[in-house]
Amino acid sequence: MKILLIEDEKKVASFIKKGLEQEFYTVDAVFDGKEGLTFALSGEYDLMILDIMLPYRDGITILREVRKAKIDTPVLFLTAKDTVPDKVTGLDSGADDYLAKPFAFEELLARVRALIRRKDAEKSVLLKALDLVLDTQRHIAERNGTEIQLTPKEYSILEYLLKNKNKVISRTILTEHVYDFHFDPDTNVIDVYINKLRNKIDKGFEKQLLNTVRGVGYVIRED
Repeated sequence: MKILLIEDEKKVASFIKKGLEQEFYTVDAVFDGKEGLTFALSGEYDLMILDIMLPYRDGITILREVRKAKIDTPVLFLTAKDTVPDKVTGLDSGADDYLAKPFAFEELLARVRALIRRKDAEKSVLLKALDLVLDTQRHIAERNGTEIQLTPKEYSILEYLLKNKNKVISRTILTEHVYDFHFDPDTNVIDVYINKLRNKIDKGFEKQLLNTVRGVGYVIRED
């Protein structure tokens, strides 16, 4: 799951980003409304967390532009503006939830989970390829009934490949979906994680699910 965080207080943004990444989310953090609007309009995110008081463009303006563009990504306002009229304005502008600062990270995390659950209500929380199962609510992977311990990055890679099973995903696209926009795509860290993931999900099994298509990318293939 990929989250866009637009928060101008860099210490707060760093705290939230680190906490969400420890919970297996990929997070892009930007620090002003102008850049935030550009990222928000890309439509690449499963959830957006917006401050309201931002440089250049405020959060309400960003949200209205996002909804005007027919992007239905769930939006959580996280802001120091905590009066009832502030909350009404935020929700009426198209937000799905509203959390005032200061906040407890556990509550923020619970609201993130609830919004993503609501978004995916019509989808199965289980991603499968033969006897490999990934529970996207509990963040647990199993093959043939045996649990597989994954790091957050390994989980993100496996989740994205399973969502696109039988489709070859290029190294560049995979990198964009599991790392934030500051990541250097010219390093070989994706290949390292792919090798570690392959050892965890395929080693000891006759059927190898994670395949490399040389010069193209990677694929979870059932056939």
